[in-house]
Amino acid sequence: MEKTPPKYLLDFEKPIYELEQKIEEMKSLGEVIDIENEIETLQNKITELKVQIYNNLTRWQRVQIARHPERPYTLDYISNIFTDFVELHGDRLVRDDPAIVGGIAKFNGKSILVVGHQKGRDTKSNLYRNFGMPNPEGYRKAHRLFLLAEKFNKPIITFLDTPGAFPGMEAEERGQAEAIARNLFLMAKLRVPIIVVIIGEGASGGAIGIGVGDRILMLENAWYSVISPESCSSILWRSWDFKEQAAEALKLTAKDLLELKVIDRIVPEPLGGAHKDHKQMFEIMREVLAEELDNLMKIDIETLVKMRKEKFYRQGVWKEL
Repeated sequence: MEKTPPKYLLDFEKPIYELEQKIEEMKSLGEVIDIENEIETLQNKITELKVQIYNNLTRWQRVQIARHPERPYTLDYISNIFTDFVELHGDRLVRDDPAIVGGIAKFNGKSILVVGHQKGRDTKSNLYRNFGMPNPEGYRKAHRLFLLAEKFNKPIITFLDTPGAFPGMEAEERGQAEAIARNLFLMAKLRVPIIVVIIGEGASGGAIGIGVGDRILMLENAWYSVISPESCSSILWRSWDFKEQAAEALKLTAKDLLELKVIDRIVPEPLGGAHKDHKQMFEIMREVLAEELDNLMKIDIETLVKMRKEKFYRQGVWKEL
């Protein structure tokens, strides 16, 4: 009997799924006849197919993987990489925004501050987290925590994963743009090391509102852009039908942004994406963060802040010929 395909099977993953189904069928036959060699051949073929597919993904396909609802989110990384996490709530002005989480934790025995966007995994949790789209209160909460980190000399690690800042009228009335701008101004001059990691979606000011740092890291299948492919397509072609062309034009993948020097390092993911193997992804992230933090801690703080500012001054420079 054929199994129902996984709920979140992407189109380009169907050939892999079909081969995996054949292996399952052959294993059931293996109870009657010996077909171990045939199964091993198919398994090797699946591995080769995975390498071929995932090493040649289009930009739009990487956007789809970045949005996969089974990818690790900020709280998953926090609970599996850090210890002694104490979440801190509220902006001391309006309310607590669950779309941004943050608090004090320990990483390799060192006290740090961690802040990140948080999505939900089902309808109820997504409504609670506002689908990872922060209101001004979220950015002001992050602002408060950044100042706390500076006061107590704690390095900062942020995780970016948002489809954008919440665009509702009430968010604009409470100063969405101003809250993001204040964070950019503050993070540029904070006197502690800052590591930024784009773990999924990095859309527009919603992402960069907690995205200024000394080192900008990006997962292999994440995306980072001033606008989403769908919104870009809607503006240019008055339709979402051209989102794939928009993704190509935006050059929003980790490889693109490393070449453009927008990010500093690509963090590899398990074959097939971070959602395929959480445990391996956490191990990779732990090693990368340990290396990056150790390197930053060796730099004098005056030099570090100067380098951070110069890093962002260089972005967007152009010459008219």
